[in-house]
Amino acid sequence: MKKIDVLVLGGSAGGLTAAISARRNYPDKDITLVRREEKVLVPCGIPYIFGTLGSVEKNLIPVDEMLSANKIESIIDEVTEIDRSKKVLKTAKGEEIGYEKLILATGSLPIIPPIPGVDLEHVFVAKKDVEYLRGMLKAIEASKRVVIIGGGFIGMEFADDLTKRGLDITVVEMLPHCLQLNFDDEFCEKVEERLKEKGVKLLTDTTADEIVGEKGKGVEYVKLSGGEKLDADVVILGIGTRSNTEIGEKAGLKIGDSHAIWVDDFQRTSDPDIFAVGDCAEKRFYLTGTPAPLLLSSIAGMEAKIAGANLFGLRYKNDGAAGAFATVMGDTAFGAVGLTERSAKAAGIEYVKGEFTTTDKHPGTLPDTKESHLKLLFTKSGEIIGGEVYGGIATGELTNIIATLIEKKMRIDELVTLQIATHPWLTASPIGYLISNAAEMAIGGSI
Repeated sequence: MKKIDVLVLGGSAGGLTAAISARRNYPDKDITLVRREEKVLVPCGIPYIFGTLGSVEKNLIPVDEMLSANKIESIIDEVTEIDRSKKVLKTAKGEEIGYEKLILATGSLPIIPPIPGVDLEHVFVAKKDVEYLRGMLKAIEASKRVVIIGGGFIGMEFADDLTKRGLDITVVEMLPHCLQLNFDDEFCEKVEERLKEKGVKLLTDTTADEIVGEKGKGVEYVKLSGGEKLDADVVILGIGTRSNTEIGEKAGLKIGDSHAIWVDDFQRTSDPDIFAVGDCAEKRFYLTGTPAPLLLSSIAGMEAKIAGANLFGLRYKNDGAAGAFATVMGDTAFGAVGLTERSAKAAGIEYVKGEFTTTDKHPGTLPDTKESHLKLLFTKSGEIIGGEVYGGIATGELTNIIATLIEKKMRIDELVTLQIATHPWLTASPIGYLISNAAEMAIGGSI
């Protein structure tokens, strides 16, 4: 049995990044990554397979090339057991692999709601499995009517991309608004407006009680809480995801309050030689320190770099996740970081806000110019705690800037005088730059 210095379990964003980070920090160590899948999907790209990409093969991470370039060994197998006392992994193929340090990056699994009929043919989830998604694509190609249960990011991105096929699409969401857990109402309404413009039907404040069909023949319709029936050829469950903690639980690792693997500020589990990163690891919200159900590839990458650096000596600390989200609906991009007004009120945090609207290019007569709107939240003492924005394609990077401002605990006055680069094709005018102007609109409400 070979003993390896660093063993990484999981080949997606968290595992791959952790292995590469370990190589960069510890160039003399033996590093091996174990993954179950031969082909690894880009998780966030799954909804775009079915309209934009048209092929599962166009949504793959070149894992083997990246591992080879970083001199990291690869094993394709399923780990069935971790023997912590012997520091050995056991696999489905009967292999035993010893380790000095282990990083768990087992990701997440789709949530399947307890609705009758979820086991029918042509009822799908965003499963990270190439063959499964090929079957899903084939079913969608043969369908005319799609019902999506769940109006979070997964469900809404499926809905947006599937409009490119000209399908009859209905989204069923139990909350008053789609994306309500991530945006304030006015931003949710803008998202809904964009999808309605593309012909998507949105049924909010509505639950799906049953998926009806015949075994072996697939779906016929979805029965709603009010008794209405939605005809469907395909049903997509976009309820969300849950941490995949099975192997950690079997090994006796501590599980946190959010039902993910507990980790400390350095990504160490309750076993100091085992680290956990990504969706399987518990998150803490940066602003409150409370457990946060933030399952994002961007956070996985950050945690992976922390774990990879800390394996043989503590170098980086995780101060918590701000929760930076970005998406596109129609021709409009949306982003949110930190607290919304809704979540601030729920946490009992008093705040002031500043808002500003402009165009994302200057002058606004340039081609493909979009309206951009930004809302920033600050504590009464002036520290930034949240931001929401919509606009053109630059919205994604603007969201990242806001995340950095929150992480660095910047104040209103610092944002008003923020130094920026501007260009007519790339940004709003320096006169109407969103961040500095939204901050200035808020400054009168702070102490």
